[in-house]
Amino acid sequence: MNNAAEIQRPQLDVRLRITEVFRSLQGEAATAGLPTVFVRLTGCPLRCQYCDTAYAFTGGQSRTLDDIMTEVVGLDTQHVCVTGGEPLAQPGCRRLLTMLCDAGLSVSLETSGAIDISGIDPRVSRVVDIKTPGSEEMARNLWENIELLTAHDQVKFVVCSREDFDWVVETEARYGLSARCEVWVSPSFEQVAPTALAEWLLASGAPLRMQTQLHKALWGDAPGR
Repeated sequence: MNNAAEIQRPQLDVRLRITEVFRSLQGEAATAGLPTVFVRLTGCPLRCQYCDTAYAFTGGQSRTLDDIMTEVVGLDTQHVCVTGGEPLAQPGCRRLLTMLCDAGLSVSLETSGAIDISGIDPRVSRVVDIKTPGSEEMARNLWENIELLTAHDQVKFVVCSREDFDWVVETEARYGLSARCEVWVSPSFEQVAPTALAEWLLASGAPLRMQTQLHKALWGDAPGR
């Protein structure tokens, strides 16, 4: 029979494939503008037509959780965002999230909404990106996730057209999203003008909050920003 040390070894040996760890300003959602450490996991089962992190689909480096934690803590920043790719596609992501919280950090998770968000440490703010028709991945939305949302979480829609925006308004109303958490809409970069989205939102009266991508305004599409 295995002893305790042998039983624990698989957990201690958990590894994640990491594309990059970097410090920047958070560009979106509730903590926009705050210095943040980003941990970008490699791999994603979706192929949204507007994706700006396709470089994270493949490659990366296999790293232990302790190694990742050492680098993150060494960057001496309170806010940490675990992102991708699709971070939840790697099972060890949940363990990393808990370790970051245990270190006293403020942690958010950016996820596509195509994977079950249950079982995530409740201290983590889950930022769920519900896919619009214009994303070309709407069929991947896991609608059961909506029942799991709390006031600590956030929902994000990327709008690719006026038709997308109308769909967002209908979807928010159908599921009562704004009663569950903050709901953000953002224009797909170079597909919808921010001023157009602002006008649609003002005219709609919908309980949505608009955002643009601060990091793109500052640094464009540069990786690691």
